Amino acid sequence: MLTLRKAQTILKVALATAREKSLKPLCVVVFDARGAIKVAASEDGTSLGRMQIAMGKAKGALSLGTGSRTLEKMARERPHFITAATAAVGGELVPVGGGVLIRDAKGGIVGVVGISGDTSDNDEMAAMAGIAAAGLMADGGQG
Repeated sequence: MLTLRKAQTILKVALATAREKSLKPLCVVVFDARGAIKVAASEDGTSLGRMQIAMGKAKGALSLGTGSRTLEKMARERPHFITAATAAVGGELVPVGGGVLIRDAKGGIVGVVGISGDTSDNDEMAAMAGIAAAGLMADGGQG
């Protein structure tokens, strides 16, 4: 189960990791397994649309049950599928790294993190650091 406390840990550590690595300002959102927002934050200096991009990374990953790194690969290999899937989920699918599923010890999906603001690789790295700090498993997908 993704508790509020664990979601807050994910957020806090993801942002701390970003500052340690001197990343650009980030937007972070954490959803539970049903797609409800547990926590979200935008650092000072983020651009206007960054939170929507973070949400699209997360919602796309949760909707299709795979990390957004896999969605990025699918967009290259099967663009028509990703176009159709994006329409099917109401346009809320951003197929690049930074949408990381949160799994429990049994491998079940308990939530998802979406981050946007730096490169997709760095967004994903910050998400994974936060998830690990909460004692859960990160699944960014495979590219």
